[in-house]
Amino acid sequence: MSRLSRVTDTGVGRALRARAGGWLRALRADLWTVRRDPLPRSTWLRWLPHGLLCLAAFGVTVGSAADLQGNGHLDFGPALLVAIGQGGSVVLGLRRPVPAWWLSLGVFVLCAAVVRARLGDGPETYTWPWTAAAIVAGLLVLLLLALRVPTRAAVAALAVTALVTWLAQGAAAGVAHDDTGPLMLSLATVVVVVGTALRGRRVARAQLVEQTTLTSEERTRRTLLEERTRIARELHDVVAHHMSVISIQAQVAPHLVQDPPEELKENLAGIRQNALEALTELRRVLGVLRSEHPGPGDAPAGPGEEAVPHAPQPTLDRLGALVENTRAAGREVTTEISGERRPLPQGVELSAYRIVQEALSNALRHAPGAAVTVRLGYRPDGLRVEVVNGRPTAPPPPSSGAGHGLLGMRERVAMLGGTLTARPAQGGGFEIAAFLPGTPPADTPGTGRTTTPRKGRP
Repeated sequence: MSRLSRVTDTGVGRALRARAGGWLRALRADLWTVRRDPLPRSTWLRWLPHGLLCLAAFGVTVGSAADLQGNGHLDFGPALLVAIGQGGSVVLGLRRPVPAWWLSLGVFVLCAAVVRARLGDGPETYTWPWTAAAIVAGLLVLLLLALRVPTRAAVAALAVTALVTWLAQGAAAGVAHDDTGPLMLSLATVVVVVGTALRGRRVARAQLVEQTTLTSEERTRRTLLEERTRIARELHDVVAHHMSVISIQAQVAPHLVQDPPEELKENLAGIRQNALEALTELRRVLGVLRSEHPGPGDAPAGPGEEAVPHAPQPTLDRLGALVENTRAAGREVTTEISGERRPLPQGVELSAYRIVQEALSNALRHAPGAAVTVRLGYRPDGLRVEVVNGRPTAPPPPSSGAGHGLLGMRERVAMLGGTLTARPAQGGGFEIAAFLPGTPPADTPGTGRTTTPRKGRP
């Protein structure tokens, strides 16, 4: 053996044998199984296809029994047994298509064998090897098989059916009969092609739905990350202010004490140094966030506002200007404040302002002409924010946005450990209500209790 032959045998030959072995193993897994694979319900017709197939199976059973007794010259017992096998294979194909195909093929061989012995008993010829009822049952079973198994398995089943038909035809040489083998194989080829095409269409549609779902989830996840990044940029000013105050107080504190001990000076110097380092790291992180999400400003502009680069983060002191801007856009806005007004932590006031801002923007966008009421309720344990709009006086214009306004509100409320409710209001309007604790938890919660409607304003 030459070196080239050895290379061919160990290289290309081994690869071909491995590929053929893998193909045969996959084919065995597809066609040598009794696994359950129910026929899915139709989208519009529900169980109607199942009922029609059961009705066809009953017709095959009755028609085959009568035909085998009358024209096939079989006794009642064998004729009924073959007929039940043919009709039963169709019913079995609704749940287990592969065993149903094997049953149909076995019944065909049995029917061909018993009818072959009776060919020529009468002056008329008889359809063989496939009887009329066997053709109908075989085609239905092949269709049910092609709808549920891969293309390679459907083609293999068609090839096995053709091989068995060819072998059966060879056993009837010299006996007068109506040869139905070519007709059956032609119709079976058409049925397998149609079933494979329908299965491919169903699989493609399922993959499209899955991909659409994944795309929607990814879009929601990306929007959530962007919203969290924007909130982090906004809170930078609040955190930076506190860190700057800590640094200045640590620097000034030694001068307020006469003859401060060295340990106190060292501790305060360490506090100041840590504060400065934290502030530096915070600014570095903010720089990264700004470079990933460039824009005219860190915060979005509200109704009638213009974004100002590096503008101070707003608090509830600017709520009046926000309401006036909304009124300037042609809306009737009423402000109601209850409880003793007092300063709240900057993070709470910033989140409350942004919630009102987003709610007013949603009212302008989705409720044309509706009056809006903004309520602030100062409580001993926190702040309640409510924004309610009435029924719109005109249909809302089409929106090109992603509709994730409530997502940002939820993130802000969850960050502070509060609650958010967004639901349709009485009279056809919409209501957004949030409660922000006056003392947010030390650790930022990952989720908040949020109630959102199935249908409503985005």
